[in-house]
Amino acid sequence: MKKAYLSGDPYLAFAKQAAAVPIYATRTSHSAEREQFKACVLAVQYGMGVDSLALRIGQPRCRAKELLDKHKLTYKTFWQWSDAAVDYAMLHGSLWTVFGWMVHTGTDPNPRFLRNFLMQGNGAEMLRLACCYLVEEGIQVCAPVHDALLIEAPLDVLDETIQKAELLMAKASKVVLDGFQLRTDVDVFRYPDRYMDPRGTDMWGTIQDILHNAEKAKVFE
Repeated sequence: MKKAYLSGDPYLAFAKQAAAVPIYATRTSHSAEREQFKACVLAVQYGMGVDSLALRIGQPRCRAKELLDKHKLTYKTFWQWSDAAVDYAMLHGSLWTVFGWMVHTGTDPNPRFLRNFLMQGNGAEMLRLACCYLVEEGIQVCAPVHDALLIEAPLDVLDETIQKAELLMAKASKVVLDGFQLRTDVDVFRYPDRYMDPRGTDMWGTIQDILHNAEKAKVFE
């Protein structure tokens, strides 16, 4: 799994490791297969079952089961760890992240939640630690955005600041993952451009309309 990640395209690498596509396959030549294997990887992270995966990829149930079986066969160590985490939580009543953020199973535990907790929880630990590192280095962190950080800096030092932020985020991943380093992607917006997520366009427009109308009402008063 680490090798798949380090390849730069873990989804296509998974398909190759599972012998589902040729070793020379590319995103272009085997895009359909890559999309199915990508859906499988993401499904595993959220504890998705066969029926939900089949619906997600628009394929028969037998195809979804085949993909999940290939994941379990290809990444046996991951599944041993994941099963062990669920077993431990069921037996002892709790799990915790690298820095001690604990969850208790309670009287009605959800195995899918428990299987997912260590991945999501330690991802959150990385983001919090990265925020600490950046702030301590004097980098202006505007906000965390899901699994990313929105930072700002004067234009004349923006590139330098981005490079420093990437190094600090990598450092945070190495601390949490016992030496394994994650990559970062960067989107740069230089004034007068601004960050805009297409998924938030409608909400942003609605807020701007409300503010505009409020200003007009104030003027008329």
